[in-house]
Amino acid sequence: MPKIKSLCNACKVSFSVDGPISEEALQRVCKLLDKIKPSDVGLEHEAYIARNWNDPGPVTNGGAEPNGTNQYRPPIQYLYIHECETYSMGIFCMPPSSIIPLHNHPGMTVFSKLLYGKLHVESYDWIDANDQVEQLQARPAKVVKDCEMSGPQTTVLFPDRGGNIHTFRAITPCALFDVLCPPYLAGVGRDCSYFRKSSLNEPPALLPGDVNSSEIVWLEELENHQPPEGFSVARGAYKGPIVR
Repeated sequence: MPKIKSLCNACKVSFSVDGPISEEALQRVCKLLDKIKPSDVGLEHEAYIARNWNDPGPVTNGGAEPNGTNQYRPPIQYLYIHECETYSMGIFCMPPSSIIPLHNHPGMTVFSKLLYGKLHVESYDWIDANDQVEQLQARPAKVVKDCEMSGPQTTVLFPDRGGNIHTFRAITPCALFDVLCPPYLAGVGRDCSYFRKSSLNEPPALLPGDVNSSEIVWLEELENHQPPEGFSVARGAYKGPIVR
C-alpha cells in the first residue's frame, strides 16, 4: 500500500472533530508522517532541484536580468491531497524567498513535515489564552521558535501551545506537508486569522514564571481574516497516489 494511503488510513481512525483521540493516536500519525518522502507524493524531481539549488542572488518580480530578460518568481503552490470532516492534508511548495505570513490554526492540532529544502520559521503562543480579548487589540505572545529548519523534519503544534501562530520564509525551494486536525471551518470558529508585529513593546504587568520579557512580542490581528496585501497561493497539481 502506498505510504500516503497508510497515512490517510491512520488519520481516519486517529482523529475526531475534536482533534486526535489519544496520545497514542497522535504518535501513530507522527510515525507514519516521518516515513513520507518526496517520492511518495510525486515530488522527487522538485526535491532533486532543491538539493542542487544555487542562490542566484536577489531578483524582484519582473526585475531585469543581465541578459535583458525578465525573471518572475513563481507563486507558492498548494497541492491538495484530501479533506474530510476530521482532517485535511496537502503540501505547500514554496519557491526561494517566498513567505507564508504570520497566521494561526484556532482549535487545531497541526502536523507539519518539511519534505525537502530549508526555511526559516518564527512561531508564537499567546501569553494569555483568553479568547475574550477584543479583536484587533495587540496582545503579548511568547516566542516558541525563531530558527532555520532543514528537511526532512516533522513538528506538531497544538491549539494552545507549540507555536500555533507562525510564519515561514523559504530559504531554498522547499515543500511543507501539512495535516490539520480538524480542518479549517469558519462556521464553527476555525477561521484562519493573520497577524503582524505591533509597535508596542511594553511587557505585561505580570509574566508567567517561565517567561522573561526578552521572549515577548506584541501581535495584532489583521482585519476580516484577510492576509497581507500581495500574499496569494496558487492551486498546484498533486502528482502522488490518489486518496479517495
